[in-house]
Amino acid sequence: MSILEILDYAGVAVFAATGALSASRKQLDIIGYLFFASVTGIGGGTIRDVVLGARPVFWVLNPTYLLVCAAVAFLLFFTAHKVESRYRLLVWLDAIGLSAYCVMGAAKGLAATGSPVVALVAGTLTATFGGILRDLLAGEPSVLLRPEIYVTAALVGSFVFVAGVYIGLPLVASSLSGVIAAFIVRGGALYYGWTLPTGKALPGRHPDDVL
Repeated sequence: MSILEILDYAGVAVFAATGALSASRKQLDIIGYLFFASVTGIGGGTIRDVVLGARPVFWVLNPTYLLVCAAVAFLLFFTAHKVESRYRLLVWLDAIGLSAYCVMGAAKGLAATGSPVVALVAGTLTATFGGILRDLLAGEPSVLLRPEIYVTAALVGSFVFVAGVYIGLPLVASSLSGVIAAFIVRGGALYYGWTLPTGKALPGRHPDDVL
């Protein structure tokens, strides 16, 4: 199994775990666990394949990814309640999944088009969309609306991977460099509260005040 295949399965499994943890926080039944784990685990990769025009999408070609999501869902259905702080575990697992999946997405984008720009977009979409779907479905505040860096971490990891490929680093070195870079940025954002400068615009007005 290649380094990219390992990252692919790892990304799916870890994101599936964050989806199952969201289901646990909402006290859902096993079907809810399966649904959240699957949507979160394969959501980002599905969007990536649709954007890249890959037909059929990756989990249709290889249903093992769905079995991975199901196995994670069943495991956490019986164990998640024993975790003292499920949300803290969720965000750190999300950071690990983001780090693995941004490299995998960038690699697929680069292989499909040869464009480094497309690779960066593919990596960022793959790494972030599953978490966005998870929070939307769970009714949780979206990771996009949290102040600390999120999408930027996926972009950094994708960039480091693509740069490594273009300067001729071995695939393993490029991949691990991208994963480490993304995790340092996201982990630092979670631990130290790193943020990017925000806009200084006035708050939006209510629509009734405009019409």
